[in-house]
Amino acid sequence: MRMKYIRSPRIDPSFNLALEQYVFDALDRSFGYFMLWQNDNTIVVGKHQNTVEEINAAYVREHGIQVVRRLSGGGAVYHDLGNLCFTFITDQKDGVPFDFSLFCRPVVRALAEIGVTAEISGRNDILIDGQKFSGNAQYRKQGRVMHHGTLLFDSDLDVVGQALRVPEDKIASKGIKSVRSRVTNIKPYAPEGMTLSAFEAALVSHMFQEFEMEELPLAPADLAEVERLRQERYVKWEWNYGFSPSFQIQKSRRVENCGRIEVRMNVEDGVIRDIDFHGDYFGDGDPAELSERLKGLPLREDALRSSLSTLHLPDYFSNMDLETFLSILLQ
Repeated sequence: MRMKYIRSPRIDPSFNLALEQYVFDALDRSFGYFMLWQNDNTIVVGKHQNTVEEINAAYVREHGIQVVRRLSGGGAVYHDLGNLCFTFITDQKDGVPFDFSLFCRPVVRALAEIGVTAEISGRNDILIDGQKFSGNAQYRKQGRVMHHGTLLFDSDLDVVGQALRVPEDKIASKGIKSVRSRVTNIKPYAPEGMTLSAFEAALVSHMFQEFEMEELPLAPADLAEVERLRQERYVKWEWNYGFSPSFQIQKSRRVENCGRIEVRMNVEDGVIRDIDFHGDYFGDGDPAELSERLKGLPLREDALRSSLSTLHLPDYFSNMDLETFLSILLQ
């Protein structure tokens, strides 16, 4: 199949996921497409995951990390500007089993050309020395397949571990859980002094040699359609958080000069359906009144803050302030 090469001009995850969808849905199906793109400080969760289960909410907020849901399944991954993402979009008959190796092999061959020995492992990982540097996922619809993966070249692996480390709350849901693996970067194995831009150039050169490929510039009309998709789906809380499967969560937090508060919540479509409070805290108000106030609200900071801003929380939990209470509900 003839291929078109697209390099995303943006490092915004909502734009890049919208761009993938646009290429998949709208561009000429007589071609296949190879794309490269980068996101700055982002967690991308799989389509069937519960976002709350996958992210360290406090760390994400403190470090300004964006959280976006993709169309494909699989686990959550962290992206920064030391990571390069690749995408293949081609025709593939419905009913054919997921074949990740078909799209991973060209990457392995490209790495071999710069002296890096990599291997495909399990269903959807690529490893160096037994450590994962590339996680892959696929989305299929109407005889078309989108395969995308990460290439950790020089990512901050400490941030990867922190951003995806969730507090030990008890969460029960049908969301697909991520499997954590030992990860590594490509750079320590690449030729000395190789930069990410040089690595990208080598990867693109290999793909042009391996496939009958030509570059496809994005026209203003293409960019306008990508922006429309971005606004309709990928910037919305309802997609990135609210699309999560229904779940129950039990949290326990000790608050200085208040006591231990236990929170039990049932959340459906990102909305609090039931919530109650227990613990050894002091307070004169009836917590059932507070529960009724919170029911029906999205589990989202702006909505909770707006509803609670006129409430005197110390009536219910002695010495409690709004910021602490929001952190209990959201982190």
